[in-house]
Order: sequence, then structure tokens, then C-alpha cells
Amino acid sequence: MRTQITSGLVFTVPAGLPRGRHALDRDQIVDAQRERMLIAATELLAADGYRGFGVREICARAAVSRAVFYACFTDKDACVFAAYDRFIEVFLDRLAAVDGDDWPACVRDFVASYLTTLESDPVTARAFQVEMDGLGRPARERRRAALTRLAGFVRDLRARRFPGTGDRVPFSAYLGAIHALRQIASDALDAAPEPDLSALVPELSGWLCRMVEPPAPEEPA
Repeated sequence: MRTQITSGLVFTVPAGLPRGRHALDRDQIVDAQRERMLIAATELLAADGYRGFGVREICARAAVSRAVFYACFTDKDACVFAAYDRFIEVFLDRLAAVDGDDWPACVRDFVASYLTTLESDPVTARAFQVEMDGLGRPARERRRAALTRLAGFVRDLRARRFPGTGDRVPFSAYLGAIHALRQIASDALDAAPEPDLSALVPELSGWLCRMVEPPAPEEPA
């Protein structure tokens, strides 16, 4: 099982800080230290679960002092939540490029983008798709908010690209499809260290598309 994030996708491993006199200003140093702490918290969460590490382990893995940690975050949860928020924003940015000549093609592109993003960084994916719920109610609230944003993205994409095709589809249908996609991806990540998520695209995109189809018009009496 991988133990390190894939640099350049959600997080980017900073270059080592130079020793002695250097031209970096304080903001650059703090940004690099903060990124290392976000990465460390993500990797520890994926490997050990929420209860398996604390601030001390984050500091040791990120090679920073506790004073540096508390200058950036109030506690472990704040660090993990900041990393999760980054994960969601990157997800939304990548999904914004979804394209397709028709609605089924758009759904397929969305599902493929969602799953390949997870597959490209399995450590980050496992941290925030599988282990995140260990943080309790605040984590569940963040998850619900993120899934609601994703469902809204899909609904708005359809309204923008194909006006009139989904006017009779309730928002709950989009939300249910997103919940189903997330759960299947999460179970695959939990069941195998290197799941082939992209292999799920053809089957999932077909039935997820059907979940958000408008009901057939009623036959006249």
C-alpha cells in the first residue's frame, strides 16, 4: 500500500528549505511548512485512521516544531479539515472540465473524472473517502455539504448544456446518484490497496445516468 500522496494533484510537496541565509520571505516559508503539515496529516489519516496519530506525529512527519503547527492550526482536526477542504476544491476544479456531446456522455465524463482523480492519488483518496468519517459529526457535515455541491454541479451542468432535459428531475435524484458514486468508490478504496476504479466507469455511468432521467410522460386517459 502506498504511504505518500501523489505530489502535484491535490497537494504539492515543497522543495526543502535552504539552510543558513536565503532569499525566501516569511510567507513563503510558512506556506511551505503548512503544505507539509497538510500532507503529513493526510498520509497519517490514510495509513493509521483518525485515532492513530496526533499533533506530535504530524510535526514529526512534516519536520516542523509544535510552535509552527499551532501558529497555523488550532488542533489536529483543524489541520485535517483544511486538507479535506483542499481536496474538495481540487475535485470541483477538475470536474468543471467535464464535456460531452449529449447527456449520457457528460455523465460518463463526470464519473470518469471523479474516479480517475481518486485513482491518481489513492493515499489522499483513502484519507478523505474512507477514514474521514472518524472525525465525527463535523466531518459528516462537511461531507454532506461537499456532496450537495457536487450534486448541484451536475444539475447545473445539465441545465446549462441541455436546457429542458431535466426539469422534472428532483434535486434528490442528483444527490442520490452522487451518494451512490461516492459509496461505491469508498468501498473499493477500503477493500483493496490499489483498486482499479477506472474499470468501474462503463457500468456506473450507465445506471447513474438512468437515476437522473425524468419520468416518462403519462399516457393520456
